Amino acid sequence: MTFSELLLKRRAIRDFEDKAVPWNVIEDILKEATLAPSASNNQPCRFVVVQCRRTIKALSDESKANLLRDAAEGRIQLNADYLAMLKNDAFNVFYNAPCVIYVAGAKAVRSLDVDAALAASYIMFSAAARGLGTCWVGLGSHIRNSQLLGEINLSAEQRIIAPIILGYPRSVPAPSERRAPQILRVIAEAR
Repeated sequence: MTFSELLLKRRAIRDFEDKAVPWNVIEDILKEATLAPSASNNQPCRFVVVQCRRTIKALSDESKANLLRDAAEGRIQLNADYLAMLKNDAFNVFYNAPCVIYVAGAKAVRSLDVDAALAASYIMFSAAARGLGTCWVGLGSHIRNSQLLGEINLSAEQRIIAPIILGYPRSVPAPSERRAPQILRVIAEAR
């Protein structure tokens, strides 16, 4: 597969086969994620891999509860569709994926958002190259329970940037329409 084909092939997947992703495959994906660029080559990203369905459900329930509480207290605004999904006890923010990879890092790192986004992109492309599906699920990053944070080995000095679900796709959606680049201006040397 060429790089261009890989760019076209990657999709957000939210429907997975009930099949575990082998550890050696996850490990290879994470090794490739460490090749992502980072500010000053700081490489601040840390990874948490969760393959336990009980823990994935607990993380989903915790994130849902915190989002609903924040919305009720006016700290965030959620559209009606998200509110309905989050209120549904059966809804799992991780779409029942067999694996969740958290990309996290130290809160003190000013470039963490960008560095983690790049690492997450590498995870998604590496997975797609292996026939796996992924989706960045921002709803899954709202973990505050200290016991649960301890279980996934994240300290108070760290924060989650990118929860990525990973698994074998049950189906792959058609590509969504993409707009042409919106080029604001091109400044070139006079000829």
